[in-house]
Amino acid sequence: MPDLKVAHVRQQGVDLIIAPLDREFGHKTREAQQEIINEIQLRSRSAGLAGTVVPVWDSGGGRMAFIAPRNWQAFFRSLSLRTVWANVNRELSW
Repeated sequence: MPDLKVAHVRQQGVDLIIAPLDREFGHKTREAQQEIINEIQLRSRSAGLAGTVVPVWDSGGGRMAFIAPRNWQAFFRSLSLRTVWANVNRELSW
């Protein structure tokens, strides 16, 4: 995987690392998705970024899919991929 651009944001006092991924991420098994999330979390920590990794991807029809903690799902439903990309501010080396 090449370098990964992420949006490191603080929302309601909580750090989030929002990782826009290829739409193929949505077709992977839950186990494969979790492995990728774990790797992004590890790379984020190595880069000095604190927070919960939330992968997002294009699920078709202009909708954004995501894997987020339950208490953050309403927030992520209110976002678009365009908004996420507008907030990209870091790059993780792979």
